[in-house]
Amino acid sequence: MGIAISIEDLSFTYPFNQRPALHHIQTQIEDGTFVVVMGHSGAGKSTLCYCLNGLIPQFFRGIYQGCVWVKGKEVALHKVSDWSRLVGLVFQDFEAQLFSTNVELEMAFGPENHCLTRSEIEKRINRYLSFVGLEGHRHREPSSLSGGQKQRLAIGSVLALEPEILVMDEPTTDLDPQGRDEILSIANRLREEGRTLLMVDHDPETAIDADLVILLREGKVVAQGSPENVLRDQSLLQSSGVKLLPMLEFFHSMGWPGNPLKVNDSMEIIKRLGLAQRKESEWTKQPLPEVKGKPILWTEGLHYTYPIYGLEALRGIDLSIYEGEFVALLGQNGSGKTTLAKQFNGLLKPTSGQVWVQGKPTKEYTQREMAQWVGYVFQNPDHQIFARTVKEEVGFGLKVLGEHPKAIEKRVAEVLEIVGLEGYETKVPFTLTKGERQRVAVASVLAAQPQIIILDEPTTGLDIHHQKAIMEVLKQLNQKGHTIIIITHSMWVATEYARRTIVMKEGRILSDGPTRLVFADEEGLSRASIQAPSLVKLSNWLGTKALTIEEMVKELKGLG
Repeated sequence: MGIAISIEDLSFTYPFNQRPALHHIQTQIEDGTFVVVMGHSGAGKSTLCYCLNGLIPQFFRGIYQGCVWVKGKEVALHKVSDWSRLVGLVFQDFEAQLFSTNVELEMAFGPENHCLTRSEIEKRINRYLSFVGLEGHRHREPSSLSGGQKQRLAIGSVLALEPEILVMDEPTTDLDPQGRDEILSIANRLREEGRTLLMVDHDPETAIDADLVILLREGKVVAQGSPENVLRDQSLLQSSGVKLLPMLEFFHSMGWPGNPLKVNDSMEIIKRLGLAQRKESEWTKQPLPEVKGKPILWTEGLHYTYPIYGLEALRGIDLSIYEGEFVALLGQNGSGKTTLAKQFNGLLKPTSGQVWVQGKPTKEYTQREMAQWVGYVFQNPDHQIFARTVKEEVGFGLKVLGEHPKAIEKRVAEVLEIVGLEGYETKVPFTLTKGERQRVAVASVLAAQPQIIILDEPTTGLDIHHQKAIMEVLKQLNQKGHTIIIITHSMWVATEYARRTIVMKEGRILSDGPTRLVFADEEGLSRASIQAPSLVKLSNWLGTKALTIEEMVKELKGLG
């Protein structure tokens, strides 16, 4: 087996930065290897990706030292275009690489530039549109797709090039669990074909089936090896901003023998050693608690059809959300989640039916009035960022609401510390990484503290420390009486923070209820292309009520 990628003493520092983004990186990757690169936000993961197809140093300038060889050729000595047949790159900011006027043309662009025959181009379009689940959207404009569908398109357009080495920078951030599994299945296909996949990801469960895991911290490789060795070092993962594997964390918390990485391995060990007694889940058959109080937001017979394509995105939504609830809105890509959320703050108006906020139809609110009641964080932060500095961006809403400058300055400092961006006040938002821009967008809404806060994928692109920091802020705001609605594909976020979960499919509500009951119905979840997180699967199997490790430990030890 040959060497696909060889990196020797690689360092890179961006202009005007004191600290190197990469610092003496040393590694070697064989052909047909599935590699997962992990680390905290700003660890150098994206920078490493850019070094593999010549974007660094050809496009992104800076101090470049060391050597990178791909298939025996030194990357720095060739143009970026020379590498397009050999190395395919899916950006973390996937929308930045979409530019064609429809899905089919986006898929065809790369193969056309490689001068493939018309029949071969058509064959690849059909093959990869089907693979990424967009065969029914061939003539749609990319801008009209949901965030997850755009990510699928970006991946499909690179797959259509059939490069020998595929590099994907957080390719599953906006995908539903089924879509995530489909993309991860690429690894097996590439292995069989002798091709190489290097993937950046924050989720350690992605890395379980990898051949090699590379862990970065502050631009340095702090560990590289098999998943069994790297992922079992919990203190190293924590210090590198990577979430611990839930099965390992749970077994260690229980003091049980074994180091299982997967839920099936955990079940097998529990059965074999008799570590816990399974029981019938009688609590799932109890009637739902009666909701008290008045709804703060509700819809009646809500339909919405996008005017250009005639796409019916919402099909008769009847929904009430009560003051002080913490709600997770789940569903596969294109199920209507974002469309529904945009009805809540008047960004979209019903085709038919009604939406009320605090007893008043949304169509009767002015934008300023609506902003005082409902704050909205977009799935793509670039859709709402516009100011010249981070400080101006985060303080803008407070300024519009007439807050005193000193109060604005104090509040901006508080929320920037919360989201881990203290010291960024004078930076230009558009020069930041996507994860940093996401935090700026979240901070700008948190600063104003509206009564209802809606966040579309609030943890996208963030390491575990920043994910938890933002979710804990939302939890605290919820405890103070704010109504929180999150759209997320991160199932552990939904199960640990949301008390109510709404599951959507094809513009309709498939299930709605207390989060624990919704996630107890794994068959129902699968109908919406959703899977319970591994810890909840284990909880369902054992018959416990737990949604978190702490809850399961208490219940199994009889401490609750």
